[in-house]
Amino acid sequence: RRLDIYWGLFVVSLSLGVYFTLYIQSFSYIPHSTGFSIIFNVLYLKISDYATNSVIYLCCSSLLFPGLIQREGGSMEQEMGELRRYRTQSISRGEFALSDSFYFYRKGLESIVDDQVTQRFSSEELVSWNLLTRTNHNFHYISLRLTVIWGLGVIIRYCVLFPLRITLAIIGISWLVIGTTLVGFLPNRRVKNWLSELVHLMCYRICARGLSATIQYHNKNNKPQKGGICVANHTSPIDIVILANDGCYAMVGQSHSGLMGVIQRSMVRSCPHVWFERSEMRDRHAVTSRLRAHVAAKRNLPILIFPEGTCINNTSVMMFKKGSFEIGGTIYPVAIKYDPRFGDAFWNSAKYNMVSYLLRMMTSWAIVVNVWYLPPMTRQEGEDATKFANRVKSAIAHQGGLLDMAWDGSLKRDKVKEEFKEHQQKMYSSMVVGKKARNSQEPHTESSKS
Repeated sequence: RRLDIYWGLFVVSLSLGVYFTLYIQSFSYIPHSTGFSIIFNVLYLKISDYATNSVIYLCCSSLLFPGLIQREGGSMEQEMGELRRYRTQSISRGEFALSDSFYFYRKGLESIVDDQVTQRFSSEELVSWNLLTRTNHNFHYISLRLTVIWGLGVIIRYCVLFPLRITLAIIGISWLVIGTTLVGFLPNRRVKNWLSELVHLMCYRICARGLSATIQYHNKNNKPQKGGICVANHTSPIDIVILANDGCYAMVGQSHSGLMGVIQRSMVRSCPHVWFERSEMRDRHAVTSRLRAHVAAKRNLPILIFPEGTCINNTSVMMFKKGSFEIGGTIYPVAIKYDPRFGDAFWNSAKYNMVSYLLRMMTSWAIVVNVWYLPPMTRQEGEDATKFANRVKSAIAHQGGLLDMAWDGSLKRDKVKEEFKEHQQKMYSSMVVGKKARNSQEPHTESSKS
């Protein structure tokens, strides 16, 4: 085991040495905006993945299997019928049974111990330690050797990787502000649109290199087209950088002040982004009309929208707001799936502010992500906006290997609506009172027929 640990240390050191050499060379000679340096990131990730697994799995395998709640499938009626199977009384008779209360007890305990909703708003628990922040309580302290390895990783990430990445990020953001401002002075012609897309693409690619992002795009023939609406699951603010690294989009959001406001004002001079004031965001009809006008111009860039309205930890897809699907036009679904083994891309806004979050991203090993472009979808005849949104959400969840959940992401900040409680009460009352009423009505119907 000691030899395995030393071998893992050697492989980690060798992989980091090779990566730094290639990284510095690519920084000096290869323009990061071209995307050719992705080969070096892939090489590093494969070697680092092997080294991490060789160390962690050998030393920590006995601590990696926490117990999980086994949830039973089936409807309320089926599960209550299972509780009554040892009684002569059947649930079809429509009578109350004391054993029915155990169904609600069990559901309540399951929600307390293993809540499927609120756990989507915290970082995903990793099976193996990735030498970053210890997201599992079992990893607070394991051995002196692993603590030394973690300490070396902190030095490498903060003293070597972070300065290079912050330099690239400053270059990318500065170039974005200056380039879009200069392009904005040109007349509205094809040259201006071409230069605007070129500047946006190069700047986002430089920012992606500042995160050591390794991105795999699948099914590029389904990329969003002009005049369409691109919808995707939302994990992090860097989702925009990940998608804009392969194409240009018109952003939609609230106007800000400070540095973010400077970037927004410079971007809108060269590209028709849609920024709303805080008062306009509350006016649903005003927002819809502006978005509909943007989509109507077929030469405009596709709008990028995240219908969940909040960041989810990339293990599931929660309810899509229907407003994005009432605009009309063609919807281009996109599924984004991050690999948490090299860095947790989820932004827990309740725990970290934007500066702290970006610091965590730039001091991680890398950002590894897969992006799938799904076939375009349109609203079917007789289909309302809610059903259309659910159909698009299910397609994204299936492609990205994510859990499809019907819960609203606003539960991250708000309490559960009374409607959901009333729905459970109505379901149970329809089983007990409703069936009993129907059984009492059957003799009357038979007598009337006779």
